[in-house]
Amino acid sequence: MHHGGIRLITRAALVATAALVTAPQAPALAAGPPTSAPAAPVFSAAPAGRGRASVPSAPGRAAYLYDTGTGAVHLSKQAGKRMPVASLTKVMTAYVVLREARLDDTVTIQAADVRHAASNGATHASLRAGERLTVRDLLYAVMLPSAADASHALARVYGPGNTRFVAKMNATARSMGLVDTAYASADGLPKPAPGHSTALDQAKLAEIALRDPVLRTIASSRRHVVASSKVHRAHSWTNSNKLLGKTPGVLGLKTGYTGAAGYCLSFAADRDGHRLVGVILGESSADRRFQTARRLLDWASEQTPPEL
Repeated sequence: MHHGGIRLITRAALVATAALVTAPQAPALAAGPPTSAPAAPVFSAAPAGRGRASVPSAPGRAAYLYDTGTGAVHLSKQAGKRMPVASLTKVMTAYVVLREARLDDTVTIQAADVRHAASNGATHASLRAGERLTVRDLLYAVMLPSAADASHALARVYGPGNTRFVAKMNATARSMGLVDTAYASADGLPKPAPGHSTALDQAKLAEIALRDPVLRTIASSRRHVVASSKVHRAHSWTNSNKLLGKTPGVLGLKTGYTGAAGYCLSFAADRDGHRLVGVILGESSADRRFQTARRLLDWASEQTPPEL
């Protein structure tokens, strides 16, 4: 059944099952790569629930929404189409860093990190060359204001260098079964290349990333303050995700924008014992992606009986 170009998956429909890999490890706080890859989500037919009301419109180029517990796919629109995903890329950046670094490691910001953000007109954390910040604080900078200076610094140290770091991102994507994803940078900027992914792959990534309690805490934080010290200035970063504090049960996850990618959003919420994860790509309106996500979460939670 089609409605407004959006495909609804009914109980009778069969959905391809993602490949299973080894169960996830606890968040790595010590240096060194993970010993095994996380299990990819398994998808199933959508339940009948409390009556399938008409799906809200999703004006973006692509959208996907599913229940991570049951595997029920509530919405799929162009979900397998490859396209740039802008700063949703940074979810994988943060995930890889958490497996390469200790949270209390200290990274010294270099002029190249600051210049990278400035020369690309990218969002930044107002970092200055010579500042020394912990990996923990830099991950907040990556995920909240979507700072390209912070992501550049982390890739430089934990690649080491962008090329090696991107190779780690792509190896991790393959281990997760993200078959339509290829990263070209740690931040998703157009240069040297934007890379590509799909709404489906980004939803899989969001579900796996949210299993990590450290990343989940960071992604769901509305604000992070770094007090001044002898080695860095004071910083205060606000999350660009407008769902936080306004949408029941929301967990984050990440916003993104470039001219080619449009406005993007990966999001998740816990509702009545169910975790709903969604992705919107290629939206033409910055605010409408949040409005759409709220409507989709409300609609999907109404379709599924609460867990007792």
